[in-house]
Amino acid sequence: MTLELWQVDAFADRPFTGNPAAVCLLDQTRDGTWCQSVAMEMNLSETAFVEPRGGDYGLRWFTPAVEVDLCGHATLATAHVLWESGRLLPGTQARFHTRSGLLTADRQDDGWIVLDFPATPPEAAAAPEGLAQALGATPRWTGRSRFDLVVELADPDTVQSLTPDIARLATLPCRGIIVTAQGAPAGVTGVDFVSRFFGPASGVPEDPVTGSAHCALGPLWAARLGRNDLVARQLSPRGGEVRVSVVSDRVRLAGQAVTVLRGQLLNT
Repeated sequence: MTLELWQVDAFADRPFTGNPAAVCLLDQTRDGTWCQSVAMEMNLSETAFVEPRGGDYGLRWFTPAVEVDLCGHATLATAHVLWESGRLLPGTQARFHTRSGLLTADRQDDGWIVLDFPATPPEAAAAPEGLAQALGATPRWTGRSRFDLVVELADPDTVQSLTPDIARLATLPCRGIIVTAQGAPAGVTGVDFVSRFFGPASGVPEDPVTGSAHCALGPLWAARLGRNDLVARQLSPRGGEVRVSVVSDRVRLAGQAVTVLRGQLLNT
C-alpha cells in the first residue's frame, strides 16, 4: 500500500528557497504516533497530513519532534498540492479543519495563495532571564503571543546577523522565539518589517519562513505602523516573502509555492 507524498517550497517563487514542507495525502485517518514517525523520517520543519472530510479537508502538522497547533507554510504547501494534483478545481477554496479551527486558502489569478488565519497578537511581557545572552543581542521590546516569545531588536541588520545560542534558546518556556525589527537590511527594498524564527524546543532550530509567526507579527506591526497591509521578509538563509493583511481578529497571509518533489510513501 502506498500514499502520495509531495515536497513543496512554500513562501517561495523558485525551488530551494522559502520553507520546504512535506505533504502526505491520506486515504483515511492515521494515528498521531504514525504521523510523528513519518515526520521524523521527512526531517523537515513540518510535515502536513491531509485527508478528505466531505467537501473539506482535515489537516494536521508535525515537526520531527511534536504535533503543532498552527502552521502557515505547510498549510500553503497543502493547498498548493490540492490544486496542482487536481483534487481541487481552479477557483475552488481550500477549507481545512485543524486544531486552530477552520482555515481557508484561495489561489489568486497571479498564482499567489492567500491563507485566512486567526490573529495571535502579542502582549508586552518581561524578557525571560538569559534571553539577551542566548540571542547575543539586547531586546528593545518583548512580548508573548498565544504560542511564542516575540522580541523586537533595534534594526533589521541585527536580526539578519544574529548567531544565537540554540541550546540556551531551547530552555525558554515557549514554542519558539520570533525576532523582528522594522524596515529591511541593506540592499533589500519594499519591506515593512523582518523576522527570524527559532523553535529548538519544538525540534526546529531555525525555521526558514514561519507563516504562523506572522499571525503575531501582523497585528504588532500594523499597530506600530498604522497600516493593515504590510510586506514582510523572513531573513533565514533560505529567506521568503509574506504579504500580510490584518482584518479584525484574522490575518491573511499571502505567498507563493513551488513543487520540488513527488513520490510515494511505501509500507504504510
